[in-house]
Amino acid sequence: MADKTWKAVERQIARRLGGQRVGVTGRSTADVIGAWFVAEIKYRKTLPQWLKDALAQARAAANDQQLPIAVLHESGQRFSDAIIMLRLADFEDWFGKIEH
Repeated sequence: MADKTWKAVERQIARRLGGQRVGVTGRSTADVIGAWFVAEIKYRKTLPQWLKDALAQARAAANDQQLPIAVLHESGQRFSDAIIMLRLADFEDWFGKIEH
């Protein structure tokens, strides 16, 4: 039986981050666990263009000494609950490849 795409995505992200895919446990657990992180992986066929545009704008404005991020803030929510988003490639460039 062919592997489900979302499972393959979780495995690939786990490898890139040096973590381990947990898989479906029937409990509320993270998809990938590493030594210093837990990750919930969301796979979609397409992501909203405005999200991609926000990151592209940050990348265009950043120089080599700046990490391009997009900050997502929901109206009425605490600023401490805002979401910071960045590309995996930019994460790896900034923090280095994760050693397994």
